[in-house]
Amino acid sequence: MRELLYLKDDQIKDFIEQIFYAYRETYSDPKKILKKYSFGTAHHRAIHLIERHEGLTVSDLLNKLKITKQSLNRVLRDLIKNKTILLKRGESDSRQRLIFLNEKGKKIFEEIFLEQKKRIYNALKNSDSDSVIKFKNVLKKIINE
Repeated sequence: MRELLYLKDDQIKDFIEQIFYAYRETYSDPKKILKKYSFGTAHHRAIHLIERHEGLTVSDLLNKLKITKQSLNRVLRDLIKNKTILLKRGESDSRQRLIFLNEKGKKIFEEIFLEQKKRIYNALKNSDSDSVIKFKNVLKKIINE
């Protein structure tokens, strides 16, 4: 642990590079599935967050993705056109639009998840529990959670 007190720029650059490669590999796995539906990574991120936070508002999704309204509108338009999501008016505030995956959206999410799960599951399975817990804690700190 003491060696972490002396992290050099090259070591931090190595961590950043490893995060890049982990992201690249994890998100390259479902590309064939996304291509089948004419979707890209922006659609994938939206589908993932909608599944994880069912009924979130358009505003919440915008905040989670940290993208422009214009970019989100393009993605949501594609998802609606492809009959992947449902938009419902909020019960307490009819100005809110709540987003849900429909059956097709859930199917697409599952296809993608199963593909990504293989890589993540194997990495976690081949790690001891202490490493997994510490890794998760470091990730939370990187994303300011």
